[in-house]
Amino acid sequence: MRNILLAAAAISAIAAPAFAQSGPEARGYGSLGYTHVEGDSATTGAVTGRLGVNLNRYLAVETEASVGVKDDDFTVAGVDGSIKHEWDAAGYVVGKYPVNDKLELFARGGYGHTELKQEIAGANTDIGGDSWNYGVGANYYLDGKNGVRADWTRRDFRDNGGEADAYSVSYVRRF
Repeated sequence: MRNILLAAAAISAIAAPAFAQSGPEARGYGSLGYTHVEGDSATTGAVTGRLGVNLNRYLAVETEASVGVKDDDFTVAGVDGSIKHEWDAAGYVVGKYPVNDKLELFARGGYGHTELKQEIAGANTDIGGDSWNYGVGANYYLDGKNGVRADWTRRDFRDNGGEADAYSVSYVRRF
């Protein structure tokens, strides 16, 4: 699964400039920002990058990848431990509604993988897994190319793996 997500991200990175040049409605975009993740067992943070292609004014596809930068420390029966957000990646179909030239609302749904590591009493355990993801957000463009993105995404992990809510704020750039 991990290889499929990484391949999709690589293909999107290569294809985005070609799509961006195919017409006025088919433009690419990218974003870089911070994601705060609140899960059933931990609260972590990550730096998230996204790359997307607008297929038309109302529909886009995007990929995202994150690298953990904030861990969650805990104590159980006097023993210290932590949960580290290693990385995550996902692909989405995005429905957009342009309110005006500056404001754009969107809803997105897709599939992803999150990799966490739990460390307690010197033992490491890999946790995380595959998830169905869905959420909503908005882009506000300061000019024709640069803007701010805010979104919420629910990660619904498979095999009764729980849920996590991801809140992101990003710089977004159209190209």
